[in-house]
Amino acid sequence: MAQLSLRGIKKRFRETDVLHGIDLEIGDREFVVFVGPSGCGKSTLLRLIAGLDPITEGEFFLNGQRMNSVPPSRRGIAMVFQSYALYPHMDVYENMAFGARLMGLDKDQVEARIAEAARMLRLEPLLKRKPRELSGGQRQRVAIGRALVRKPEVFLLDEPLSNLDAALRSEVRLEIAKLHRDIGGTMIYVTHDQVEAMTLADKIVVMNAGRIEQVGSPRELYETPANTFVATFIGSPRMTLIDVERQGGRLAMAGGGAVALGELPEAERLKLGLRSDAVRLTREAGDGFAGQVVYTEYLGDNAYVYVRLADGTLLAARTTPNDLYAPDEAVTVMVDPAAAHFFSAEDGRRLAR
Repeated sequence: MAQLSLRGIKKRFRETDVLHGIDLEIGDREFVVFVGPSGCGKSTLLRLIAGLDPITEGEFFLNGQRMNSVPPSRRGIAMVFQSYALYPHMDVYENMAFGARLMGLDKDQVEARIAEAARMLRLEPLLKRKPRELSGGQRQRVAIGRALVRKPEVFLLDEPLSNLDAALRSEVRLEIAKLHRDIGGTMIYVTHDQVEAMTLADKIVVMNAGRIEQVGSPRELYETPANTFVATFIGSPRMTLIDVERQGGRLAMAGGGAVALGELPEAERLKLGLRSDAVRLTREAGDGFAGQVVYTEYLGDNAYVYVRLADGTLLAARTTPNDLYAPDEAVTVMVDPAAAHFFSAEDGRRLAR
């Protein structure tokens, strides 16, 4: 069992404030992903949980016990680093055994834990190899195995896939998801890749500039983003935001048409949020926004057509591979009213209809 509670956590490096009061509850066996752009403070928060850096202000509790002054080795937490951090002179077995021996386990216990971890991570044929004889994906599995043999209450993973190529990232991502199902531990995973966050997490914590923007399930963040930052960070391609004004019951874009979307928020000036599957392109004039095709991304099972609207906004529309649009072709962007999002033009917060 591992429940974490972060209350008013702040971190300051000399005169620079990095975290500005983080409040977060993480439940037992949850897979939580910290996601956000580089420099938002997600790795710093992970290091505070691990005890590698001191907390400037606030309190961190693990299973009800205050952990601020507890050393890392006594927290029951294991961390997997971005850089693998394997001992180059040790083989895979010795790398995995090192931490377990420091815990005071006897030889039989160490061997049993290594055998179990090697089986789960498919490392049995590699136990006698040195790190230089392994691929990047194999090294990452060894780093995870080294944490696994300690049987911690909490696993912390700091961008573990960033050094891998696309094919290996997909493979190791699946292994991490399976590992979480098999061991049932609490995992906290840091990434700047929103695809990893969406596919792995039970709960996503979106961070920006040292603050939490929103916490929720992948579906909640995708379907009901709290503000324009979350809306454009979660989802690929990113959500398009269009500055619009009310004209009676319609929303108009400067110099580029108007759409009727049913009931609207009360604000006069809005940002209209549109995901790629919320729009449809047509070559005919009609109720919609005028635009010009820029280019098309062909992805096999579908395609994305990028359209430059009259105000300069670049919009992505998902189409079928058979819908062929030429560069510079004039189109009308039609909007599905049920899939539209509305945000304040003043502060970016989500608005209800």
